[in-house]
Amino acid sequence: MRYATIGTSWITEAYIDGAKSVPDTEIYAVYSRDAAKAEAFAKKHGAKMYFTSLEEMAACKEIDGVYIASPNSLHYEQSLIMLKAGKHVICEKPLAINPEEVESLIELADKNNLVYMEAIMMLHTPALRLLKEGIGKLGSITTAHVDFCQLSSKYPAYLRGETPNIFNPDLGTGCLMDIGVYNVHFAVELFGMPDKIHATARFMKTGADSHGTAIFEYPDKLVSLCYSKVAQSRTPSYILGDEGSIEIESVSKLTNIYAVDKNGERSLIFGDSEKDVLMGNEARSFYNYITEPEKFKAEYEHTKQASLNVSKVMKEIRSLIGEFKF
Repeated sequence: MRYATIGTSWITEAYIDGAKSVPDTEIYAVYSRDAAKAEAFAKKHGAKMYFTSLEEMAACKEIDGVYIASPNSLHYEQSLIMLKAGKHVICEKPLAINPEEVESLIELADKNNLVYMEAIMMLHTPALRLLKEGIGKLGSITTAHVDFCQLSSKYPAYLRGETPNIFNPDLGTGCLMDIGVYNVHFAVELFGMPDKIHATARFMKTGADSHGTAIFEYPDKLVSLCYSKVAQSRTPSYILGDEGSIEIESVSKLTNIYAVDKNGERSLIFGDSEKDVLMGNEARSFYNYITEPEKFKAEYEHTKQASLNVSKVMKEIRSLIGEFKF
């Protein structure tokens, strides 16, 4: 399978490195609005072609699939162009700004027998199955806390009066859309759609949210979410039951997961994982869904529904906190 990339940041390079572990997968082309940047990126990663026109890249018959890692506000338009051209698409989180856009692109992809999936690491790591098995041993679960607070490397630029892309709501960014999406994916994947949501947030001068919290109500449990790009957390997320608990160091990567029994004894469920391995898991799923659609149909359908459900929850959270400008 020959694929192209949209975006030239570190996350694109991580995907390219990860995809090297997938058989019969080759980077064929790259896109950037800047010709010099596109040419340099293509040369660095061994791509045969580079483009500064999305339409020209979409028309290239040598390209089977496209990895999109552009600003959030461009995800829908770029995915639409590629799907209309018959390309399979794997797009960075979030798939689109609103669930209506996600649903319309899923319908378009299905109609044309194409794969359209979200690049969300936790759905494609083997740690997810082990975590679910561990949760099954916790007895009655009443409480969970999902924490992803990561001080942005762009925060000093904001303090200098600049508006980095990640803090520019015109690009569909902000804390919820950048890293809070991992919290939501984690909660929805493990506990399903909440019956009721409470949420609040604080905003930057740019109009983007800097940090926020949410509580998901279920008939038998409460799940709290905490996310921030202006503070760094070192504490794990946790799931509590009457037979024990589970601690998770990273909800985005599902790494360093420990089971803790009622006596406080800790045992490792899953350890660490390198970024290229996690990205390789996504690339392998993308390849599998394309090349063996019947074998992986159930898994692919689950990931599509998960992304749509998360998009619906994200929209509800935005409405509760006072939706920032998009």
